[in-house]
Amino acid sequence: MEEHLGECGACADEALRLRGAVGLLHPVEPLDLDPGLRTRVLTGSFDRRPPRIPVPEWATPYDAETARLDALLQDIGDAEWHAPVRLRWFDGVGPTSRRTTVAGVIAHLLTVDGLVAAALGLEDPLTGETAKPSTPAARTEAYWKSSHFPPTRSIRSPWREQSHNIVRTVSFTGGSTGGSTGGLAVSYGDFELPLRDAMLDRAFECWVHAEDIAEAVDYPYEPPSPRYLNRMIDLAARMLPSALAVRRQHGLASPVSGRHLVGAGEAGRSLRLEIEGHGGGEWLISLDSPGAVGSAEREVAHIALDGVEFCHLAAGHVSPEEAAAGQLGDREAIRDVLFATASLSRM
Repeated sequence: MEEHLGECGACADEALRLRGAVGLLHPVEPLDLDPGLRTRVLTGSFDRRPPRIPVPEWATPYDAETARLDALLQDIGDAEWHAPVRLRWFDGVGPTSRRTTVAGVIAHLLTVDGLVAAALGLEDPLTGETAKPSTPAARTEAYWKSSHFPPTRSIRSPWREQSHNIVRTVSFTGGSTGGSTGGLAVSYGDFELPLRDAMLDRAFECWVHAEDIAEAVDYPYEPPSPRYLNRMIDLAARMLPSALAVRRQHGLASPVSGRHLVGAGEAGRSLRLEIEGHGGGEWLISLDSPGAVGSAEREVAHIALDGVEFCHLAAGHVSPEEAAAGQLGDREAIRDVLFATASLSRM
């Protein structure tokens, strides 16, 4: 063949064209895409032709993270759906975990996303004779126990259909700024979040559990795009004063002395949370009351953390003692905030 190609110009030209095609079919680069690529492609497309019914801005992180996880699921084999996964979180006192499989993780996401679906009037995945508990952990355990067989890759279809229905519903009813729909209360059993925050919470958990799955099947997985990561960090930062108050009620955080008591809307003692890297920024965390306002003038401590490290702490994947935090100021306040961040995690 090589002798012929050296003599026949037409075949040599065709071989040259085919060689280039083969190179395209066998890229040397990994197949894993930049997490920001989807956003850039959609932004470019929408700039050319805006969507008739756009996804509300507050729902786009959930839309993006469910799409990324679905791409990972499409790329794994049947046997990998049964790969063991250990779900990890912080129960308020220390780390805890629950063993399941890749399919079991998707079943977990399906049932907890069902809280949002039910709030929107969509079908709840907990049906039939199954009692419908209100907390994420109880819902998950109920779903696992009600299944006659362990979940398999067939769980992907109802999970993906539900995520599409959630995004479609909020797109038709939510408007670009959230309107009344964005403020709809979604109950997690022992607390509530407005829909716009619940969607962000679900995006965060989708990413965290996608990392769990990727680790189990030895698949590379990148953090969310910086702007989505920033929103996830912002949600956690906004929840910290309430988390601190709950821990204080249970004797797990230092009490507030009489001289530190402040009323709602007043400036109180604050901790500056500095997030470095992608999705970074600064937040003033009120230490004495969920109703108090963070104040730079009353700053008593400063923590600096990488953005992904902070999210792993909030997910219960890094313990408060191991968090690589730059610390300055009131040691008790710093400890309280690190432990409160870890206590945001759950199954």
